[in-house]
Amino acid sequence: MLRQVSGKQDDGRWVMPAAERNKGPILEVLKRVLPPSGLILEVGSGTGQHVVHFAHALPGLTWQPSDPDAELRESVRVWVAEAKLGNVRAPVGIDVCRWPWAVTRADAVISINMIHVAPPSATAALVSGAAQLLAAGGVLYLYGPYRRHGRHTAPSNEAFDAQLRLQNPEWGLRDVEEVERLACEAGFGPAEVIDMPSNNLSLVFRRT
Repeated sequence: MLRQVSGKQDDGRWVMPAAERNKGPILEVLKRVLPPSGLILEVGSGTGQHVVHFAHALPGLTWQPSDPDAELRESVRVWVAEAKLGNVRAPVGIDVCRWPWAVTRADAVISINMIHVAPPSATAALVSGAAQLLAAGGVLYLYGPYRRHGRHTAPSNEAFDAQLRLQNPEWGLRDVEEVERLACEAGFGPAEVIDMPSNNLSLVFRRT
């Protein structure tokens, strides 16, 4: 039994309450936008809570978790082993700003709560890298808090943005319109923007 509410557990897993809260609403979007079969690359898998939840609910898909942090990759391995899932590959190290990636093709790419804890160059690298992996019609799914037209959508998001920028001036919430511009330049169509709980958004792009 896990003895901690959040953070690192005795067995090596990391558990984050936010991932427990948002995995259900995210899954409902993924059920609609992902293909019925194929390889799904998760960029920035973090603790592993998401990929285990998605892989259990969508067994027809093969899931490839990734993270640049070795400790988090170990957390993913423990989560997957505990869940006894056969449709999740071993996590690989991917830094979106370093090409080539450890994966050369995918049927969809998802990234959850990543781009606001990375420099702006990581957003461009993520969408351009995904474009190289995906065939026409392939999905790029991004989730997290965003600004709209240069403005925050809620006071809590504004406070979160300020907190992030205090930790690192290059971090912070990105504008939906800027992410969409970068994605279109990389070869994606316009974003489908979906309102999510807690003032978050899902952005769904399709490779043209």
